[in-house]
Formats: sequence, structure tokens, C-alpha cells
Amino acid sequence: MERKHVDHEFSLQAVPQSHRNGFWRMLVVMLGFTFFSASMWSGGTLGNGLTFTQFIWMVLAGNLILGLYTGALAYVAAATGLSTHLLTRYAFGEKGSYVTSFLLSATQVGWFGVGVAMFAIPVEKVTGINTYVLIALAGILMTGSAFFGMKALAVISFIAVPAIAVLGSFSVYKATETIGGFQGLFEHQPTEMLSLAAALTICVGSFISGGTLTPDFARFAKTKRSGVITTLIAFFIGNSLMFFFGAIGAIATGQSDISEVMFIQGLIIPAIIVLGLNIWTTNDNALYASGLGFSNITKIKKSKVVLFNGIVGTILAMWLYNNFVGFLTLLGSTLPPIGALILADYFIVQRGKYKEFEKMQFKAINWTALAAWGAGVALAKFVPGIPPLNAIIGSAIVYIVLSVVVKNAAMATTSEVQRVS
Repeated sequence: MERKHVDHEFSLQAVPQSHRNGFWRMLVVMLGFTFFSASMWSGGTLGNGLTFTQFIWMVLAGNLILGLYTGALAYVAAATGLSTHLLTRYAFGEKGSYVTSFLLSATQVGWFGVGVAMFAIPVEKVTGINTYVLIALAGILMTGSAFFGMKALAVISFIAVPAIAVLGSFSVYKATETIGGFQGLFEHQPTEMLSLAAALTICVGSFISGGTLTPDFARFAKTKRSGVITTLIAFFIGNSLMFFFGAIGAIATGQSDISEVMFIQGLIIPAIIVLGLNIWTTNDNALYASGLGFSNITKIKKSKVVLFNGIVGTILAMWLYNNFVGFLTLLGSTLPPIGALILADYFIVQRGKYKEFEKMQFKAINWTALAAWGAGVALAKFVPGIPPLNAIIGSAIVYIVLSVVVKNAAMATTSEVQRVS
């Protein structure tokens, strides 16, 4: 009898308890997830636009918001064992989930390509190795780790997290010495002040799109408690550390990326290691998540989709880097309402109880969810305030209200039919 091959990434089903991970493995994976270069750039912007005391408060407030959002998604994922893409079937319907999976996955493939170029360009400048050779090498390695799934992601994160934390902290310490130590940081006065609302928008907006994919990783947590706690720790420590690296680097040297600071300090090899590992932990997570998304649409095994996505992202890396960063940022603004609708559907509409995935008969398209998603995107774009929060809160409220209206209308119609008959 031929043995059926098991998909250990559970692309199209819930992760069984027998394949869940313990606290420490989940923690390093989630920390690797939050070690994100864009957070350093955002930290640099905040560092140049706020006093250091204001900066600390904004980072704490921003990561509290991110932590609550991603922690709630981690709870749902650990409770159900489902990825973001499978969870969206409950709110959006099966065919409706293809829309959200495409948006999430296309964005992640795009950022994967940009990340490969972000590694290759500075390394070419200091080593003279051809950019396209570096792109090919980085693309192959990062695609490989994403191909082998959660076990490989954990191994990379076990190496990367302490290496980035130790080497980055050493570089930041050296940088602070040039401006009078920590006293100099707290005496720093920005030339142009950022408003606190703008600062909070930058802090939350830097990672909320990626945070929407939290369930893709948190579904492997053995318990809801460990899923939530490891996610909260990752955002309060991992993401905050990236912001601090960026802010201190920008204040001391004018460079937000810690690897650029290291290049200035003459720490060439540590800079390449930190740059490579930092982008690697982000890129393999992005590619892994994109594989799950396109697998939801095509029903092709995740590992095969990852290979295809990795090849596309690597080939298009320079083109994406030169032409599409602005577009990917814009596309990212459409993602937070997706997470908000998962939370609103699970906690409010369904009251924390989802029928088992394998036993569900999903609608083809839930137009209520798509309308609420569109409303969230519009609220982020056109309503004053903090755009990501507008999107999350607005889409959730619209979805809950519309769900109640549709349910009441259906009940009224049923009652009328029964009365007439």
C-alpha cells in the first residue's frame, strides 16, 4: 500500500497538536519575524523628529497597539491551528478569501524581492562582488529556508536573533559614545519636530501589514497562552530593539540601518552578518507566508509555491527595488482590515467559536466582509487620525453592523415566508 505523503506545513488544514511547537521555539520564530529593517528606518525617522524621551513613549505606545492586534490574531491562530489565509475563509467565504490571499501574498513576494536587493546593494559597495551574484546567492539561501518550513525558520531565527541583538547593541553602544553617551541621547533636540500623531502612525504603520500574517506562525503554538505571550514579547522586545537601533544610529551617525552604522564604524564583516541575518529572518517569513496564501488559491502544496515565488522575487529583485517600493507600501495599507475582520468575525460575530475547518461548508463569497474591508481601506485613506487604526477599528465596526443587519433581514424574510405559508 502506498503511503500518503503528509504536508508538515499544513497549508490547507489545521495544525494538529502533535505538530505544535513549545514556548522557546515559538519565541525565537516570532522574534525573528519582528527583526525587520523597515522598523529601523522608521526608528531613524522618529529619532530625528522627537526628543529621546518622546521617542521611548511613542515606541511603547505603538508596540502596545501592534502587540494587542497581533496578540489577538495569535490567540485565534493557536485556538484553531489555522493560517491567516484559511481563517479568512470564515469571514470572506472561500472564493472571497482568494482576494485577501492574493493581496497578502503578492505584497510579501514583492517585499522579498526588495529585501534581496537591500542586501546585495550595500554588500557590493564594500566588497566589490557583483550585485546580481549576491542577489542570486541571497535569493537561493532565503528561498531554501522558506521551502523547508517552520523547522528551518526556527533554526535561522535561533542563529539570527542573538547575533543581531549582540552585534547591533555593541555597534549602538559605540555610536552613543560619539555623542556623549546616553546623556547625549536624552539631550538630543530634533531640528524638525514630528507631531505625536504622525510618530504613532509611523510606529504602528511600519509593521501592521506584516503583523496581519501573525497566524501563519502562531498556529504552531502548543497553547493559546504561549501563542499570545511569545507574540507580545516579540513586539515589545524585537520590534522595539529595531526602533532603538534605528533611532540611535540616526542621531549618532545619520544612518538608520544598523548595518550602515557598522560600515561607518569599519565593522565590515559584522555589518554584512547583521544585514544578511536581519533581511533573511524577514524574507523567509515573507516567502513562507506568500506560499501559504497562493496555496490557498491554487491548492498546490506550499513548498512548491514557495520555490516559484522565490524565483520570481529573486529575478525581479532590482526592478522591484527601483520601481515598486512606493506601490508595495500603498498595497500594505490594504492589509490591516483583513486582520481586523478575522478578529471581528471570530470574537464578536461567532463569539469565539469556529466550527472545525474540515467540517465547514463555506460560502463562496461573503459580500458583507468585502464591503467592510473596502470601508476600512477608505477610512484609512480619507479620514483624519491614525490610518492603520482607522482601518482596523472602522472595518471591524462596519462588519459587525452589516452582519447584524443582514442576519436580522434574513430572519425577517424567513418569518414572512413562514407567515404567508
